[in-house]
Amino acid sequence: MGENNKTDLEALTTIVAALKSFDFETQKRTLQAVATFLGINEIKEVQHSNNNSSRGVSFSENRDMSAKDFLREKSPKTDIERIVCLAYYLTHYKDTPHFKTLDLSNLNTEAAQSKFSNAAFSVVNATNAGLLVPAVKGSKQLSAAGELFVQALPDREAARASIENMRIKRKSKKKTSKTA
Repeated sequence: MGENNKTDLEALTTIVAALKSFDFETQKRTLQAVATFLGINEIKEVQHSNNNSSRGVSFSENRDMSAKDFLREKSPKTDIERIVCLAYYLTHYKDTPHFKTLDLSNLNTEAAQSKFSNAAFSVVNATNAGLLVPAVKGSKQLSAAGELFVQALPDREAARASIENMRIKRKSKKKTSKTA
């Protein structure tokens, strides 16, 4: 089950990243074509509305919100939470789905936040937590779990619960002893 969850999460993250830059109609048409190709008949029809409520989007509609205001709204308490919030902001507000640690640090400065003691370490920790994932050419991108986490903030209980089912359970390596 653990490997399937990892594969599902990777597939979801790849699909979302690939479709994110397209308009709603193109996303819908592409998903319908994929479903048809795979022989999936039951796809719930999603109606597009100006407020995106039918798409399950729970982040702020105000795309002109500054990074400073966004962080104030999400109120991250740890460096990892702040890194993931900044990654979310880059992805959804700056149309930058792939980013480097320097991009996160620069946005952190733009948002008038205190400097990270070690931004690279915080990015590694966020990646190890499954909130960020590797992308092209050494950059990172927000994972599906990271998106759910930020959308649930500032409610930390809901944020933790939102990613709990997406956590990858690693199989322990069993040592086998050979008898001589």
